[in-house]
Amino acid sequence: MSTPVLTRVAAVPLGRRSALVLALASVAGLMMLVWPLLLQVPEGTRVDPPFLFLALLPVVVAVVLAEVSEGGLDARVLAVLGVLSAVNALARAISPGIAGVELVFFLLVLGGRVFGPGFGFVLGCTSLFASALVTAGVGPWLPYQMLVAAWVGMGAGLLPRRPRGRSEIAMLVVYGIVAAYVFGALMNLSGWPFTLGVAVPGHEGDLSYVAGAPVLENLHRFAIYTLLTSTGGWDTLRAVTNTVAIVLLGPSILAVLRRAARRATVTGSVTGSVTGVRDGS
Repeated sequence: MSTPVLTRVAAVPLGRRSALVLALASVAGLMMLVWPLLLQVPEGTRVDPPFLFLALLPVVVAVVLAEVSEGGLDARVLAVLGVLSAVNALARAISPGIAGVELVFFLLVLGGRVFGPGFGFVLGCTSLFASALVTAGVGPWLPYQMLVAAWVGMGAGLLPRRPRGRSEIAMLVVYGIVAAYVFGALMNLSGWPFTLGVAVPGHEGDLSYVAGAPVLENLHRFAIYTLLTSTGGWDTLRAVTNTVAIVLLGPSILAVLRRAARRATVTGSVTGSVTGVRDGS
């Protein structure tokens, strides 16, 4: 006797073309962050913010969203995306990054974990965009925030699928800590090259970006700048917030999201034969 076996796919399935566009856009976004370090100009030349990049980055994000959504954003998945984006926007509104206490990232990690990398990428973009509208945080930094948050959600969806229970929570905690520091470092990198006269109390010397200087020299300046200005404060508190939220709320939220995923994701049927049935058929 044959019986249908249901198979579940990701809420936003990634085809080969979508995965390629996502990879190329990620590389392009990374280049938009690190290009000052690779700039070959006479040392000491003034470098202005890349207004062309600022105009292109939202376009890159829009293209990726279109490609990722082409195969999976039906009405049910779109409803889940809208709810999670709204919750993230509200969470950021009541904890607008004060001293690094931000509640937007742990739900982004959990959503990407359950629904997959494509959904995580889209959720990162929509969550940061919606929260910027709610908190009046729209500015030239917003496209970078959207892109880096999208990477956080996508990375959560790419984590190994096998762990469950306590091991899964432990894995998500480690990821949440790493993501907190990476987000802080990349957002620092988006603005640091264009900040003149960077001086940090307790450190002698200028930590400003020097156009045309060797890459390792600028990376050394940036590492010290990030360590002294955000790593020990904002980023660490963001990591602690992620850890506490995932440990305390992670198991219950994962269960709720997985129930929603079973109803929202597309299912197909694969016909297979079942042997050993009692009636002998």
